[in-house]
Amino acid sequence: MQHIGVVDTTFSRVDMATAAIDELKASHTGFKIIRRTVPGIKDLPAACKILFDTEQCDIIMALGMPGAQPIDKQCAHEASLGLILTQVLVGKHIIEVFVHLDEAATDKDLQKLALTRAREHARNVIALLYSPQSLTRHAGAGLREGFEDVGPARP
Repeated sequence: MQHIGVVDTTFSRVDMATAAIDELKASHTGFKIIRRTVPGIKDLPAACKILFDTEQCDIIMALGMPGAQPIDKQCAHEASLGLILTQVLVGKHIIEVFVHLDEAATDKDLQKLALTRAREHARNVIALLYSPQSLTRHAGAGLREGFEDVGPARP
């Protein structure tokens, strides 16, 4: 049985993990979901590494919501580097699902963006885990999780 980790934060203003888990369950069956919640985005890499080591996760979604200030952008970058390092160390994917607070003008838009991005990335998790070759047909397609797809560049 495959194990999918879902790690989110208390700092986030939207419960993206529940939306991701709902999408995972709707998209496929036959796996176990392990959810963990940590205080902030810089805690995500350690939580992911722990899940790989203790729960034998095959793939993990790391969901976070950095603030809009320069220090928040720096923290998001550091968390991202930690997630990349963890992926390299364990040889498994961590799908980073960050929604920056300044990506949306209103709380309603923020909630819609966060939930949509979480669900769309959950579908990517299923694809990476069960049929990674299926993503190849979308190479260069300009897909955007949470926003309208932009399509491929045209000459």
